[in-house]
Amino acid sequence: MTEPEVREALRSVEDPEAGMNIVDLGLVYTIVAEPGRVRVEMTMTSPACPVGPYLVDEAAAAIRTLAAEGTEISVDLVWEPPWTPERMSPDARSRFGWS
Repeated sequence: MTEPEVREALRSVEDPEAGMNIVDLGLVYTIVAEPGRVRVEMTMTSPACPVGPYLVDEAAAAIRTLAAEGTEISVDLVWEPPWTPERMSPDARSRFGWS
């Protein structure tokens, strides 16, 4: 499994409050894909985001659909650097009127 494959799998995870995937929202910070192990660091738009645990679980499930059996998968929430709208894809910023 490669970093681009993991990133593509994470595009299937939609933030229910924003109605957009977590990659385009700029919530995915780091992806490390190594033999037998995938580690993702992601954030939320705010530490008070009520869907944080849900999105972490959904991200792990999306990766699991591609991972070989026995692959260690960790999805961790981080708060540094803080999320800002500049992390969003150009399409996402445009959709929310932040072009």
